[in-house]
Amino acid sequence: MQEIDKANDPGATQKNLWQVNRLLHKHKLIETLAHKQNLAELRTRLEQHDAEAVAQILEAVPHADREIIWQLITEERKEEILLVISDDVRSELVDEAKPQDRSTTIRVFDLYEGRLRQIPIASRADLARANPIWIDLVAPDDEQIAWARELFEVDLPNPKDLTDLETSARFYIEEGDEVHLHSDFLLDREDESRNVAVAFILHKGTLFSVRSEELPVFRLQRLRARAQSGYVSEAKDVLLDLYAADVEYSANALEDVYADLGVVGKQVLRSHITDDEAAVILASIAEEEDLNGRIRRNVLDTRRALSFLMRAKFLSEAQHENVREILRDIESLDGHTAFLFNKINFLMDATDSSININQNKDIKRLTIISVVFMPLNVLAGIGGMSEYSMMTQGIPWPVAYAAFTIGLIIVGWLTFIGLRHAELKKSRDSLSGSRKSNH
Repeated sequence: MQEIDKANDPGATQKNLWQVNRLLHKHKLIETLAHKQNLAELRTRLEQHDAEAVAQILEAVPHADREIIWQLITEERKEEILLVISDDVRSELVDEAKPQDRSTTIRVFDLYEGRLRQIPIASRADLARANPIWIDLVAPDDEQIAWARELFEVDLPNPKDLTDLETSARFYIEEGDEVHLHSDFLLDREDESRNVAVAFILHKGTLFSVRSEELPVFRLQRLRARAQSGYVSEAKDVLLDLYAADVEYSANALEDVYADLGVVGKQVLRSHITDDEAAVILASIAEEEDLNGRIRRNVLDTRRALSFLMRAKFLSEAQHENVREILRDIESLDGHTAFLFNKINFLMDATDSSININQNKDIKRLTIISVVFMPLNVLAGIGGMSEYSMMTQGIPWPVAYAAFTIGLIIVGWLTFIGLRHAELKKSRDSLSGSRKSNH
């Protein structure tokens, strides 16, 4: 009785609760410390390997582990690793989230010892002291746009209005030799693909780029320009290299379309696919067709922008040659996109044919059932007449109708055997005819 009273004591309950919470807190603390120790050990091991070894590790581990490892690497080493890692993993790692602070929404770059160098910008005064060749605005606020407009006397558009432009207003030159280009850049993610509008303005030796979200192409270009001395020497080199990187990114996306359609093709060309499988295949083909169309539109827009730059006659001879090489790459991509459109149409037709074959088989089964039951229906109608009762007068009705039922089964079976024999004979005749034609 005393034990029961002690258990019901509020003070004892409060004490037990405090002890349980203390133990839980201690358990969580131990787990947190162990987790931090493991991450510290992992960071130390990664620092002991060179960029190529870390790149091989990132390529080998699963996606979830890859994100953990990537967060432990410093920004300086990330740039080295991205230069040597495979294209697929690089595209995944550089697909940054939307920036949240001013240091990433407005990026300012100048040339330092032949390399592109980023200048940290936290205020209007920082921007006023800079001597940039490239100012990259990613989802900027109105204040940041106002800074650039006032300090550099340039007309910068709002990224929210980039998709509302008429076709004739995409490429033009304003007074004061201010060059405006509005282009679409491909963004291909695992769950979606779309074209993102980007505005470029060339003004007094500075390139301004304005867009609503981060793009892998821009980060790849920054990594290359930082790592290689002499990679860019002026703002127009940065612009042309961005277009070249966009074409390269589109080519990588086309390779993914080839691989995905190869998997779909193996499914389509099987001996038999169900209607449910055909529905999944059609959805996959539709996704690849949409991506292929976006790639084609993207390279078409890039071609128009490069043609405009060549007609403007302010590029150097080396830059003209660079543009011609990019245009040749675009021409090769045109052939691939056209081939993929034909392959997509073929897979669509093959899938539709499989669906039609399944429907024909269903109709054939229903036809056979109808033919088998046709004589049975006639005999069943006769058996239901009063004349049948007169014909079987004197025979007990269980015996008469049992014999009638057995007769119906025999007639139905003979009808089915006859249809089966006729079908097999037709198949043998068609097979022998095809052999003779081959000989």
